[in-house]
Amino acid sequence: MATTNKAANAGVGLGRLFSLRGATGPLVGLVLLCVFLSFATESFLSVRNLLNILDQITVLGIMAVGMTFVILIGGIDLAVGSVLALAMMVMGYLSNDMGLPLQLAIVVALIVAAGTGAVSGLLVTAFGVPAFIATLAMMSVARGLANMITDGQQIVGFPGWFNLMAIIRYGGFLTLTVGLMLVVFALGWAFLRYTSAGRSLYAIGGNAEVARLAGINVKLATIGVYVVSGLLAGLAGVVLAARLDSVQPSSGFTYELDTIAAVVIGGTSLSGGTGGIPGTIIGVLIIGVLRNGLNLLGVSPFTQQVVIGLVIALAVAAEALKKK
Repeated sequence: MATTNKAANAGVGLGRLFSLRGATGPLVGLVLLCVFLSFATESFLSVRNLLNILDQITVLGIMAVGMTFVILIGGIDLAVGSVLALAMMVMGYLSNDMGLPLQLAIVVALIVAAGTGAVSGLLVTAFGVPAFIATLAMMSVARGLANMITDGQQIVGFPGWFNLMAIIRYGGFLTLTVGLMLVVFALGWAFLRYTSAGRSLYAIGGNAEVARLAGINVKLATIGVYVVSGLLAGLAGVVLAARLDSVQPSSGFTYELDTIAAVVIGGTSLSGGTGGIPGTIIGVLIIGVLRNGLNLLGVSPFTQQVVIGLVIALAVAAEALKKK
């Protein structure tokens, strides 16, 4: 009897450990999408193509973790694409034009990116600006600053080791940039699952006033969430620069839409309070697999935008129906 109870408890523990928090539907959708593409194309299931998908989702995956935190508290961050570009340009300008070591330039770029998140968080908490407006303003400011740094010109050429981070596959499959994304996923999941600060985000998203009365510092948590979102957008910019071996102020255009889409498709509610990193990972994979599959099928980029938009609409509609 005792052995049976222990086994049952272990099963419950594993279930909680790998809980998808409402992302079962998206997981089924991902599996069906992969099955369809495996029959519709000859190269989808090849090892090379699957590794390419992993490489292609690194930037989106890193940003999506920060966006998950923001949406969990009922917020939104429209600035992540522009912050990505700003971090890239700061890094490129400091290293290539000012002669700073690239490692130091990366640190400064990440600080600048986190600073934009702090400003957005302060606008929301201290001045009562709606998150949509605050981050829309930051989107414009960050994009403008990114262009001002080099008067709209790109910066090309970084040390060899930097570009190799996105090229060399350790063990035959894992690049450092993909490894970095996996670490961000793991840290984000552990934060939400095992820390009181992570669990407080769900409380804030459920009801901010009740959370405040329960002793949670809602304003500080909100600022912290936007700082993390900005920081991860900057980190994604560093990863993108490593992949391209260049930086340009137009980078990250519309990335905020893909990031929000991945999080929402993964089951995180736009009204806050429900969702998590496992679902976001599934959402990121759906976006990545869908784009890759449409490319393999020869679908035009314009049609791809329509398809992605329909998928987002269906995901939000499904969430609304589930609440009724």
